[in-house]
Amino acid sequence: MPTLRSASVGFWVGSGARDEPDALAGASHFLEHLLFKGTDRRSAAEIAEAVESVGGDMNAFTSHELTSFYVRVPDRDLPLAVDILSDIVWSPALRPDEVESERKVILEEIRTRDDDPDDLVVDAFAGAVFPGHPIGREIVGTRETIEGMPRERIADYHRTHYQPDNLVVAAAGNVDHDGVVALVEDALRIHDGPARPARLLHDGEPGPESLAVVEDDLEQVHLVLGTRALALDDPDRYAFGVLNQVLGGGMASRLFQEVREQRGLAYSVYSFRAAYAETGALGIYAGTAPERVGELLEVLHAQIDRLVADGGVSDRELDLAKGHIVGSAAVSLESSSSRMNRIGQSLLTHGEVPTLDEVVARFDAVTATDVARVVDRVLRGAPRTLAAVGPVTEADLAGAAV
Repeated sequence: MPTLRSASVGFWVGSGARDEPDALAGASHFLEHLLFKGTDRRSAAEIAEAVESVGGDMNAFTSHELTSFYVRVPDRDLPLAVDILSDIVWSPALRPDEVESERKVILEEIRTRDDDPDDLVVDAFAGAVFPGHPIGREIVGTRETIEGMPRERIADYHRTHYQPDNLVVAAAGNVDHDGVVALVEDALRIHDGPARPARLLHDGEPGPESLAVVEDDLEQVHLVLGTRALALDDPDRYAFGVLNQVLGGGMASRLFQEVREQRGLAYSVYSFRAAYAETGALGIYAGTAPERVGELLEVLHAQIDRLVADGGVSDRELDLAKGHIVGSAAVSLESSSSRMNRIGQSLLTHGEVPTLDEVVARFDAVTATDVARVVDRVLRGAPRTLAAVGPVTEADLAGAAV
């Protein structure tokens, strides 16, 4: 992107919350925090000062299947960005006192999550859709696992998973490919560690639970209704994206128009997808007053039933959804950080980096028949899971998921 004056670089690790043993639930996210606490060469303050002194910014995030660390700086400071990322990813100090201080920070983060019903209900939904499996666990872990996680076990997890063959480096902006490769090679530090354990795949068992309720004294009841869905690399993923857009992907979606515009049942309502190596989920989120929960659930079920009964979506809905997806994809790639995110995540999770034209072509190729096939695969006859957070009980919602 030679017209820019910025450069973004990210280190994408191919391990996340689902790769942790039960006793280390939350270790990937714990490491995400700890890597910013310092290395043998730099303290946490020195890392922050080095990036901010040139006007840059630095951050990270953890998902179930990956952990990402990234820096955006003026293009002339790309060597600094690569050096800092290499330093924290390959050589974190993991000093005992810093582990303990960050342990307290993460426990506060868990409390923040527990105070946010929007997040809490999505976690409750995931746990009910994939009970007893790591993809159904909270990414941040639990109070028990975070409090009981020894520094040595965290260091072992780092040695096992933070290996060069489990990492993608992505860069975008006013950068030169060969120059980036040289910087990464100069900073690469290979260390011996145990082999990365095989990922525990979900074989479908046990089946999803129908109901998960977290009782809380709130003004609203927050709901997620959904079902298991398609895997990350499923050939129907583009048609699934179109279906999600029609159902609840924006203001023109069926859910927004019916739930908010026509009935005034919720301020926020949308559908979302979660995709993993071997499975996935489709969920609908909405929050409403306790006395309107019954009406809201009737509408949500009716919208799903309508898709099944109609065998998909109309040609007009299909065109609107594809236009939105393709247009927003193009607009989102106008910054170096968004371009870096796309290529890094795409290569790590799909093993390829399609051009924007190739992505547009794949969505343009989606037909109403393709969407109808996804409706059959995901929604027809599938058990539905309901999660709720708020002033309700399981007795109040018994049978409401079906």
